[in-house]
Order: sequence, then C-alpha cells, then structure tokens
Amino acid sequence: MCGISGIWERNGCSLQDLKRRASAMKSLLARLRGTFWHWAPVYASCGHIFNFFETMSGYKYEKAMFLKYVGYELDLTNPKSLNQKIVWKKLFDRNPLLPPTSDKYLVREYVEKALGPEADKILVPLLYVGDDPRQIPFDTLPAEYVVKTNHDSGSTILVRTGENVDRQKMIVRLTNWQKIPYGIFKHEWAYWSIRRKVIVEALLREENGGIAQDYKFHVFHGTCKFIHATPKMDGERSGRRSLFTPDWRQLDAGWKYPKGPYISPPPRLSDMIRISEKLAAPFDYVRVDLYNPDDRIFFGELTHYHGSGRESFFPESFDFEGGSFWNIAPNYWIGKTLGS
Repeated sequence: MCGISGIWERNGCSLQDLKRRASAMKSLLARLRGTFWHWAPVYASCGHIFNFFETMSGYKYEKAMFLKYVGYELDLTNPKSLNQKIVWKKLFDRNPLLPPTSDKYLVREYVEKALGPEADKILVPLLYVGDDPRQIPFDTLPAEYVVKTNHDSGSTILVRTGENVDRQKMIVRLTNWQKIPYGIFKHEWAYWSIRRKVIVEALLREENGGIAQDYKFHVFHGTCKFIHATPKMDGERSGRRSLFTPDWRQLDAGWKYPKGPYISPPPRLSDMIRISEKLAAPFDYVRVDLYNPDDRIFFGELTHYHGSGRESFFPESFDFEGGSFWNIAPNYWIGKTLGS
C-alpha cells in the first residue's frame, strides 16, 4: 500500500504511486499553511515535526517532489545533476555564511566585506528597513520604490510613478509575509533563523525607462559557468528563460521555462562576472543576481537553493552538465575566507 498514510513507509512504490504521494502531501501542506497562517509558532512546530519524519524516512517526501518536478529519481548518496546537488546542499550543507547571505538585509554587510569600497557603488539605495511595516515612511518615499521582506523568496511589491498605493493593504500583506518562517517545508535551512524585516529600496530602471533587467550568474567553486536571464516583453517578464555561457553564447536549453530569445549581453559583462566570482568565493555553489542599468552595476541577492532543486532542464542532459561543475564536499567552507 502506498496511500497518504504510507508517506514515510520504507517499502518501494511505483513512479505513479510516488507522484500521487507527492500531490497528496502537497495538498496537505497547503491546508496546514492556510490553517496555521496566523499562528506562526504552530506552523514552525509543524515544520520541525515534518523535518524530523523526513529525516527518519530518508527524505521520502523530498524524493517524491523531486521525481514529480524534475522527472527522475533523487540520488543523495552520489548526486550528479545540478538539481540533485542543490537538494543535497539544502539537506546537509551547514556553512555558517548561508543564513546571513540569504537575508536580503544582512547580505549587504557581506557585500561590503567582500568588495570593500566597491560595494558602495553596487548596493541598491536603501530607503527603509524595520521590523514593523506600519513604520514605513510612506510620506517621504520617492515616487517609485520596491518593498520586500528579507527572509523569503518572491515577496516583493513594486510601486511605480503615478500608482495609487493602498497603504493599509500593503501593510497587511507585508505583515502576513513576515509571520511565516520561510523554507521549512522545503528543507531550505538557510532561511529558518532569519529575523524577519521589511526593506524598501530604490526601483532600478534602464535608460529607456523600463524596469532593469536582472542577470543571474551561476558560480561554482569561484568560477562563473553560466548565466541566465528572463527576457522582458513590453516591460514584463516573458515567461521564458535564456541561458548563456560566460562569453555570451546562448545555450540550446530551457530551465523550468521554455528557451527564451537571444538578448544582448549587459554592457559590463566582464565586470559583472568578476564581481559575482568575488562574492561567491566562500561557497561551492551560489547564484549571484546583478543588474546593469545605465552602465552601472547593482547587486540583487545571493541564492543558494535555486528553485529548491526542483526545476527541470530541457534537455535533461544539461542538468547533469551543470552538476559536473560542482564537486560536493562536506564542510568545504572550513579554512575558506572572503576572496580565497
């Protein structure tokens, strides 16, 4: 039997059974998140119980989700693909630099230490940071800005010139985001201990007036191996993803989304690669997000668990090629320093 009650059973299941189990558990977790949305300690406790049973079962649920989204089995004993190694990192990598560099506020201190005086030029202007969204100084903010929480992924609000901001609605939204610790049910350890805050930063625009394009540099052992971008159409994300080598040759591959169109390289590509590699020095793998509007370089964030290790490549061989850049080694960070 491989029903919901057998989520953590050790007996084997067919591919179809595993996918059903993943869907059932995902629905259950969604109900739990909805039920306990306003009781964050209960939500966190459920997450820790979930992680205990996951550990005891050999990560049955994580394996089921990996199979569902990536399309092949998760090998934690001898991970070979990029997605497998990202999951390994979630479960076993306890580099003490992961939590502060996953914090979208504290990472600014890391950038300052890593880059020295150059950091002043690439950090996006900070307009406000605080624990309470009700304290955001709306009356003194510029016409455009970005509001986000520091402890999770995707919780971002863009305010453009001329938009009528419903302050109360924004405060409620931010407060709800702040209540929930991020990543517990995905095993994304680096986010669990982050002290949750609200950040307001300047909105970056290109010379043509469009919102700045972000470029994501995938750095392995201090060397950038590939870059991806989500091209914009009519100022909005296209729903496609374009992958490039460091010398800006487009790869014939898609990653979660279909292959996107060719776009011109950022004007300061070589400087962006240099900065990304410097910021990535203490890590075996990290994604470094940068912008290059108006010939200036700005830092976005560091992401250690891209897609939580659940984004499939087309073709699948690119997943394993990406994994070949990364040599898994427990406690790899010991003895490493910034710039080493």
